[in-house]
Amino acid sequence: MTETPSPMVVVEDLRRSFGTEPRVVHALRGVSFTAARGELTALKGRSGSGKTTLLNLVGGLDAPTSGRISLDGTDLSELDEDGRLALRRDRIGFVFQSFGLLPVLTAAENVGVPMRLRKLPAAEREERVRTLLALVGLAEHADQRPAELSGGQQQRVAIARALANDPALIIADEPTGQLDSETGLAVMELLRAVVHSQGVTALVATHDPTLMAQADRVVSLHDGQIVD
Repeated sequence: MTETPSPMVVVEDLRRSFGTEPRVVHALRGVSFTAARGELTALKGRSGSGKTTLLNLVGGLDAPTSGRISLDGTDLSELDEDGRLALRRDRIGFVFQSFGLLPVLTAAENVGVPMRLRKLPAAEREERVRTLLALVGLAEHADQRPAELSGGQQQRVAIARALANDPALIIADEPTGQLDSETGLAVMELLRAVVHSQGVTALVATHDPTLMAQADRVVSLHDGQIVD
């Protein structure tokens, strides 16, 4: 009998509040779910539903008020700030709505930044940059800077950069929010293909039903709670 692999992400009774009484805001109210290895999970919900707060907590960018998050067997609550920094650097790739590319660097140099932070040898770094740009269909644009690329191309560079350190998890917060519908669908299809081909887990926040159709699973949030 084949043993079922453990989930990549486990979230248990997660709560996050901001402010103090009587003006406390409960951004998350007891959220629990799992994300499987090699799957793309879409987080669905209107603005203010708690999607970004949840992504920030799973990505180790913020700490919950209560509850537990496990990433690939590591309990985030047991990590100090250095441990969370190492986790973000080595195990998580981030893709942002605003692309987040450094304007003075070429596409290749942007993709190489996370590997420089890990002090990867130059030859190994350059080879992986070439591989990743080819994976996202931008091998011919390696020497162009962000301003010379379309929005869709910039987001493809951002996806390649997110994969630079061979992460276990990709976190993408509204990654198609600044793109037209056709380009956004192409980027989401690319994310899905990357997840399946690389065996990466992805959590992607979106409110676009067309993009949700590309996900393996959809988790719906409303007022900080998961709803069916």
